[in-house]
Amino acid sequence: MHTPLCKHAKGEPAEYASQAERRGLKGIIFTCHNPDEDGWSPRVRMSPHEFDTYVEMVEYTRKAYEGRMEVLLGLESDYYPGVEPLLEKLHTSAPLNYVLGSVHSHLPQYKEKYFTGDKEAFQRTYFQHLAEAAETGLFDCISHPDLVKNDFPRDWVPERIMDSIEACLDRIQAAGVAMEMNTSGLLKVISEMNPGPKILQEMHKRNIPVVLGSDSHHPNRVGAHFEYALLALKEIGFEEVSYFIERKRHTISIDDARNSLLFVEL
Repeated sequence: MHTPLCKHAKGEPAEYASQAERRGLKGIIFTCHNPDEDGWSPRVRMSPHEFDTYVEMVEYTRKAYEGRMEVLLGLESDYYPGVEPLLEKLHTSAPLNYVLGSVHSHLPQYKEKYFTGDKEAFQRTYFQHLAEAAETGLFDCISHPDLVKNDFPRDWVPERIMDSIEACLDRIQAAGVAMEMNTSGLLKVISEMNPGPKILQEMHKRNIPVVLGSDSHHPNRVGAHFEYALLALKEIGFEEVSYFIERKRHTISIDDARNSLLFVEL
C-alpha cells in the first residue's frame, strides 16, 4: 500500500491502518514507490529528500496503532538494468520489513529504453527483467508479475511467449524469491489478477511462494478482493500464502487467512 508521497495515492497512513483494522488484518506493511536519484519517473514516486519523511510517517502510525495491529515499513522499488547500486544503498538506509521488486513497463522511461515497436519482443524483455530483478537479491518478492499485459492488451497472448514466461519463472524459483498475487489487476484493462491464472498455475508447479497484495492507492482498497484471491489460489492448489517481517518469510494457511477476515466479498 502507498502514501500520498508517491503523488498518485490518496489518504494518510492512519486511514489505511484504520481500514485494515476494520477488515480483520493483523498487520500492514506500507510499500510506497521508492525514490530514484536517476530521475526515473519522478511524477509517480517520492523525491529522494522525502524518504526520511516516509519513514517518519510510517513510524508515527506504527506508534499510534501499537497494541492494536502491526504497522510496518516496506518499499516497492523499481528494477531496471543498472539501478542496482542505488537500490543497494537505499534498502540499507532504513529498517525495511519487506521489499517488492517492480518492473513498470508502462512508464515512458521504460518504453523509451526497451520498446522498439515489436510488442511481442517487448513482452519477452519484460519477463527477462523480472528474472533479472529476482537474481539481484535486492527483493523479497516480485510484484504484479504480468503487468505488461495491460500495455498492449489486444496483443496479450501468454501462450505465444510461454517459453519466456516459463524461463523467467524457473529463474525466480532458483533465486528463492516470492511472487505477488496483486488484486488491483481486477481494475485494469485486462480485468484479472496480476498474475493471471495460467502464470499462477506455473508458479504452483514450481512451488514459488505467493504473497497477497492489494496495491492500495486509497484506503478503501486495503484488503480488497482478498477473499476472492484466496479462493482462487486454493482452487489452483496453493495451501498457504506468505508475508515478510524483517525481510524474513513467514507463512499462513489459506484457510486460516480466510477465517481471519472480517468481511466477505462476492
